[in-house]
Amino acid sequence: MVLFQLERVSPSSVEESWRRLTDWPRHAAVVPLTRVTVRTPPPTGEGTVFVARSGVGPLVFDDPMEVVIWRPPQDGGAGRCRLVKRGTFVTGWAEIEVRPVAGGGSRVLWREDLDVRWLPRFFDRPLGWAGRWMFGRAVGGLLRPES
Repeated sequence: MVLFQLERVSPSSVEESWRRLTDWPRHAAVVPLTRVTVRTPPPTGEGTVFVARSGVGPLVFDDPMEVVIWRPPQDGGAGRCRLVKRGTFVTGWAEIEVRPVAGGGSRVLWREDLDVRWLPRFFDRPLGWAGRWMFGRAVGGLLRPES
C-alpha cells in the first residue's frame, strides 16, 4: 500500500477548482488511455459511483470508485471529497480537499492511499513515484481552464 499527497495552487476560486476536480468524466481527458463512466444519476453526492477504465487492448482494468464523503465548498469555504476504490485490482482511497488562498485562488490537497493487488511490496516505492507523477499531471490538467 502506498500513501502519497500532492498540493497545487490555482488562481481559480475554490468553487471553480472544486467543479473541475469533481467533474468525473473530465478526468478521462487528462489521464491517458482512460475512460470514465458515472453509474449513478446526477448530481454527485455521497453514494455516487463511477468507473475509470484504463489500459489498451487486452491489458485493461476497471477502477470503480464510490463517493463516501461529499462536502462541496460553501460561501468561499473549503470543500472535501473522499472516494473509496472498490475494484478487484486497484483498492484504497483518495481525498480531494480545496481551500481558499488569502488574496484569491485556491489550494488543492490530493491524498491517495493506493494498493495494487498481486503487486509485491518491493514495488511500493516505484508505485508511489508513478502515482505522484501521474496524479500530479492529472490534477494540473484538471485545474487548467477548458479551452
